[in-house]
Amino acid sequence: MHADITRIPLVDALKAIACLLIVLHHLAAYGPMSQIAYPLFPGLIDGLYEYGRMAVQVFFVVAGFLFAGKHAPGGVLLVAQPIQAIKQRYFRLVVPYLAALILAIGCAAVARSWMSHDSIPGAAEPLQFLAHAFLMHDLLDQEALSAGVWYVAIDFQLFAVTVFLLWLSRQIQCGYPNLKAAGLVLITGLTLASLFVFNRDTSLDETAFYFFGSFGLGILIYWASGRQQSLWLLLLLVLTIVAALLIDFRSRIAVAGIVMLILGLARQYRFIRENLPLPNFLNTLGRISYSVFLVHFPLCLIVNATFFRFFPNQPITNAFGMILALCISILGGALFFRWVESGWNRPAYFWRRNKNTVVSWPKGPR
Repeated sequence: MHADITRIPLVDALKAIACLLIVLHHLAAYGPMSQIAYPLFPGLIDGLYEYGRMAVQVFFVVAGFLFAGKHAPGGVLLVAQPIQAIKQRYFRLVVPYLAALILAIGCAAVARSWMSHDSIPGAAEPLQFLAHAFLMHDLLDQEALSAGVWYVAIDFQLFAVTVFLLWLSRQIQCGYPNLKAAGLVLITGLTLASLFVFNRDTSLDETAFYFFGSFGLGILIYWASGRQQSLWLLLLLVLTIVAALLIDFRSRIAVAGIVMLILGLARQYRFIRENLPLPNFLNTLGRISYSVFLVHFPLCLIVNATFFRFFPNQPITNAFGMILALCISILGGALFFRWVESGWNRPAYFWRRNKNTVVSWPKGPR
């Protein structure tokens, strides 16, 4: 019941499946290959275009689940310095993200020289890149330099908001020791507000409040599955999701609810978290999913441009190109993970004047 969440292969499998769906969604949504291959698989391409993006909810729920397990397993924030934790999270996300943006700018320039298509981002401007670097591009209405980069900004916002709420709850408990559930109340309150109010207002979809329902469900299911009344608490969470869907049915919330249920049951029952016959490929892909997410669009853009230039009217060849783009995205993500996401922050030691003092970079994200 009190399983180490880092040893649940199902978590990596969920991230891997979501990663594949996001790449396929972007292949269906952007670039001429899907348009040329469309007559061969109209239902499949339409389905990936319409529903593939729902997979991002998997990342939000899993992120909340992992946040709770690492930073607040008992409902109390373990981080001693919240500002330092938020700053560290920023660099863990942004360093590989900026490297991927530079790759995206270069690939877009190459693609523009080979074809003219709406899926190609415009040439980057200094202020536009700066807005991306500070994860403010959506809030400042700047055109995205790559597909899906909004997710990185929302991930950071969710982390910062949650750390602040749990820090606030810790301050409340210091002044009022009897209020031991302050963190639970604040997280539950914002989760409910998001599910029933914020997530129904699309004008808020550039902020963490719109997505906190999914992230909060991940946190709450972690806390609930570690208690003696876990099944009753799980049922209560399921009924909450049902109520939110009855008020306003949203596929994204339904997906978040299913992922929450899977994670809760996996933490409860050993045979689910340890004995499911999951291929090692999914575990590996789950670990590198952030890197694949970051680099897949620029790589797919190059494949799109290549096939459009040499095979502009061949549906079967372009369908093969879509499969090739998926494989290149995974391979590129694996190399990016090795050389950038984990490579930049391998323990690097810098000798100061006092040779007994060493400084090391923090460990990599995810």
